[in-house]
Amino acid sequence: MHRSAQAAASAASHSSLQPVRKAALTPSARSVRSIIKGFVLMVSIVATHAFAQDAGPAPADGVYDMIVGTYTGGKSEGLYVYRFDTKTGEATRVSVAQTVNPSYLVVSSDRRHVYAVNELPGDNGPATQRGGISAFGFDPASGQLTFLNKVSAEGNDPCYLKISPDGKYLLTANYSVAADPGGSFAVFPLQADGQVGQAVLTVHHEGGGPVKGRQDNSHVHSTVFSPDGQYLFAQDLGADKLYSYRYTPDGSRGLFGPTEWRYTDVKAGSGPRHLVFGADGKYAYLTSELAATVSTFRYDDGKLTLLQVSPLTQPGFKGQVGAAAIHLSPDGRFLYATNRGDANEIVIFAVDAANGHLKLVGRQSSLGKSPREFAIDPTGNWLIVGNQNSDTAYVFRRDQQTGLLEANPKRIEIGSPVDFKLVSPS
Repeated sequence: MHRSAQAAASAASHSSLQPVRKAALTPSARSVRSIIKGFVLMVSIVATHAFAQDAGPAPADGVYDMIVGTYTGGKSEGLYVYRFDTKTGEATRVSVAQTVNPSYLVVSSDRRHVYAVNELPGDNGPATQRGGISAFGFDPASGQLTFLNKVSAEGNDPCYLKISPDGKYLLTANYSVAADPGGSFAVFPLQADGQVGQAVLTVHHEGGGPVKGRQDNSHVHSTVFSPDGQYLFAQDLGADKLYSYRYTPDGSRGLFGPTEWRYTDVKAGSGPRHLVFGADGKYAYLTSELAATVSTFRYDDGKLTLLQVSPLTQPGFKGQVGAAAIHLSPDGRFLYATNRGDANEIVIFAVDAANGHLKLVGRQSSLGKSPREFAIDPTGNWLIVGNQNSDTAYVFRRDQQTGLLEANPKRIEIGSPVDFKLVSPS
């Protein structure tokens, strides 16, 4: 969404939760809209395997489907599908599915379904309007999307999606520009035919942070499962907290329950946004939008311990900032993060496998305005970044030995590009 960044101080209030009925947390209570404002009793841990959404088997010709999420207020119509050739970096448009503001998307593990947010109402819309979640059937061979159904996101401005480790549920982060209803995440059952069911759980956070205009209330920006599949982390930009919840997939004592430590605090006013885990599950990395930093954490059984904070800006930088997306290279050796505002660049770090620490190795202009999301293709040879506010995406060749991005990228003309997912058509 088009969110303004205002930097003035105001008094911060802390987040709080209140109890809910156990019945509201069970997956069988499909008609119930539950609001957690407290902490339920501890739930037992049911072991689950780590879940990863990958692109699927490598196609023989090296050509993948690339699905692009956009904002539709300008030149875009919705979700776009391209053929992306990993041998040449060329992208050829195949199809488009009309839907409103599909700014973030996720693909099912069998690659047969695509889910996208409908990010509404935005800065100028009525607070009474709820965003949506749209489900599409997807034929990887032809690159065609078929609309299945749409449900309410049960909150304002949904901006992130994640599928649970067992594939049973879809979660969305509702950023919420408006103080009422405020930031939340919601949980939706995924049906056998790929449609999204009505929400079975909505979790609201309360409180805010010191940055007036950006942290006046809760803003949940992402929901990420731990590598072991037992925990969910909800990054709250407004409250400066990484909330942690236990995931009990059998629903025996509730679907999600807050941990006894409740959350991990980050520096006041930093605005935590997106979290990613390393492949070995030992370390996690967080972009903080308002501070324009990447934080390195050690991960152990649901707990995050801060190890390092790395700035995205160059020393002496005085302009506006806005840290956004963060991804690791396929081999885990390099980490990339985008910084918007006046910087508009991709910042590149080398990862120390021994301790998870980051070392700055370079930075690359995104060649446009507001690089929000990006993707690294499965071969590791290309990085595709979208410039939301200049209607362009660029395909940079990536040096796998140094992590650096080469000059003279390929340009894609597309209205307000945001998110990119690559899928094997095989």
